[in-house]
Amino acid sequence: MDYQEQYQNYLAQAMAALENACGRFLPEGSEVCRAARYSLMGGGKRIRAVLVLSVCDMLGGSMQAAQHFAAAVEMLHCYSLIHDDLPCMDNDDLRRGRPSCHKAFSEATAMLAGDVLLTEAFETVANAPADASACVQAARALGAGAGSRGMVYGQELDLKYEALAATEDQLRLIHRNKTGALINAAIQMGAAAAKADEAQRRALEQYAYGLGLVFQIVDDVLDVTSTPEQLGKPIGSDSENGKTTFVTLYGAEGAMKLAHDLNQKTCTELHWNFGEKAAFLEQLAQQLLVRKN
Repeated sequence: MDYQEQYQNYLAQAMAALENACGRFLPEGSEVCRAARYSLMGGGKRIRAVLVLSVCDMLGGSMQAAQHFAAAVEMLHCYSLIHDDLPCMDNDDLRRGRPSCHKAFSEATAMLAGDVLLTEAFETVANAPADASACVQAARALGAGAGSRGMVYGQELDLKYEALAATEDQLRLIHRNKTGALINAAIQMGAAAAKADEAQRRALEQYAYGLGLVFQIVDDVLDVTSTPEQLGKPIGSDSENGKTTFVTLYGAEGAMKLAHDLNQKTCTELHWNFGEKAAFLEQLAQQLLVRKN
């Protein structure tokens, strides 16, 4: 398959797994679960789910297990977006081109919808058709990527530096945790489904954090060069709030040059470790570099 065909194949698997998880863990009779479904099934590129599936596929693992893990990481990612949009955090009214969860329902319902997605993500991992060691490894990766040593810590740092000027090293630390850690969790969950060895997991970790940093730099650029219609969410809030970004430090052109250089280094190392088998992951990195939303 070519890249786009392969991406759509993984996307279809991820959507089927999410539909299955909704039917199993998010009953329609609950307003909180309806709110969770509203956000979970509200579109998006499903990059993290695709990473789970493509890594497992590259390493010749169980795609059935990977499908459950892919649904789980998307559920957890969605919880973070719901909470991120709340008035006490970023106070954003739009997500993926439509009202944020707390606007479509209520703040309390949105808070609980995020809570239920976080909780059911781990139940989804536990119910995957895989041996216990793979499920434990996947749950460990997801917890580490999402918690006090990962995404939540990144969010804490992000809030801390809203009112403080940040250096490049501080920005890198923020985004390694806020963005890179959950991307690494997705990749390590795909590796768990394939029973990858330690050397493979370490090589994939380097790719994950490189990909996460490039993703964030491009996000910073799009926040000043795109439109709300293109992104499906408000733009310009970082500059309005005086927040330090890679664009603040280097300008849009300089930030994109940094992203290109990092992306080339990340893909070169990935190819050195996995050869032609990594072609899809290399192309995914290239597509994320040139994305418009």
